[in-house]
Amino acid sequence: TFPGRFERLIEDFFKPQFAEGSRMAYPPLNVSEDETAYYVRSELPGLPLEALDLTLTEKSLVIKGERPTEQGKYYRQERPAGFFQRVVALNVPVDREAVRATLVDGVLTVILPKCAQCIPRKISIDVA
Repeated sequence: TFPGRFERLIEDFFKPQFAEGSRMAYPPLNVSEDETAYYVRSELPGLPLEALDLTLTEKSLVIKGERPTEQGKYYRQERPAGFFQRVVALNVPVDREAVRATLVDGVLTVILPKCAQCIPRKISIDVA
């Protein structure tokens, strides 16, 4: 039928250009470090704080949440909706009591301070 073919034509036109199986993990993460801490940053625009759950286990940081599904008929939908979970493996010890998280302008930042015993320190050499 013509309406069915027209809908397929519109769907094909608005289909993303990348391969169907190559979707990027959501939410995207940046993991970095400096001398004192590790940083996990994730863009979560429009997601309320109540929709997020952070869990620090012995070996990982788990970021879970749910973005509500917006109702309507879409010709293109690139903003993911529904439940998501990202697990960041922690292969290094962190100061668990000092971990902090903020959500500012849609960017979640988790600061994982390095444990004091793990921070490299200079060793002075005594001359005998």
